[in-house]
Amino acid sequence: QVQLVESGGGLVQPGGSLRLSCAASGSPFSITAMGWYRQAPGKQRELVARIASDSSTKYADSVKGRFTISRDNAKNTVFLQMSSLKPEDTAVYYCNADQQVASGLLYGYWGQGTQVTVSS
Repeated sequence: QVQLVESGGGLVQPGGSLRLSCAASGSPFSITAMGWYRQAPGKQRELVARIASDSSTKYADSVKGRFTISRDNAKNTVFLQMSSLKPEDTAVYYCNADQQVASGLLYGYWGQGTQVTVSS
């Protein structure tokens, strides 16, 4: 069983920066990929960034060049450095982790989410 706890959310002005972190605890064995998703009011949840065990990354087009995802495998922690924040980045940000539980089978875990509000 894996628990994911996000931190670092809050209120920030447009153009500002924020750093999110997500720590996996419990039995975080064989975690393959970790990532960040977000959901704004009235919208579908969307992928923000994802990072694999080999540090390969994927970003949503809307955040490329502004957000950077990183990972500390020894600490089972993933980070999201957000810069040049815009009001449209306002959303609840969720941490995600995939765990290999059987041959060819993955199980996904989700954090409770952390609110990011970009406003003057």
